[in-house]
Amino acid sequence: MKTGRLEAFSDGVLAIVITIMVLELKVPHGSDLAALRPVVPVFLAYVLSFVYVGIYWNNHHHLFHATKEIGGGVLWANLVLLFFLSLIPVVTAWVGDHPHASWPAALYGVVLLLAAMAWLVLERAIIAHEGPRSGVARAVGRSLKEKLSPVAYGLGIAMSFVQPWLSELIYAGVALAWIIPDRRVERGLRGE
Repeated sequence: MKTGRLEAFSDGVLAIVITIMVLELKVPHGSDLAALRPVVPVFLAYVLSFVYVGIYWNNHHHLFHATKEIGGGVLWANLVLLFFLSLIPVVTAWVGDHPHASWPAALYGVVLLLAAMAWLVLERAIIAHEGPRSGVARAVGRSLKEKLSPVAYGLGIAMSFVQPWLSELIYAGVALAWIIPDRRVERGLRGE
């Protein structure tokens, strides 16, 4: 099977995820700048989650540009990834409503960790389907960011019970590390 329908479906799901998140932003109940104060935590949670969804969308695009054919395992692995990404609006709203609480910050990290694990499973499913000499296998190789990100999420989850704001900084740090698209796919396709 070609990748077109999977990519279109994934794009649609991620567009809906972003739409749901933005609908959580409420209009301030005043006309002065002080009226913005209550919505700042919700807005900051939205920005971080938007960046994460954007990172996944961008890297998904690169990954499937290198993928020539897919099978049922890849379809299911992609659905698992989309499932965890679809939970981002829920944890975003919870963190936005309770920015200093431990459990919302911890569950936010759990969702990020599960999405990262699902990403790795998706990569492996593509390589298993296309073989060890495929463009994805050549491009993926070894990534320090892919290894350190789950560790950082685990640290963020643990820190959420000590200082929730510190866990949110850790999650933002991981996002900053990934903000530049993963160029391994482009280099792998060029044969570098």
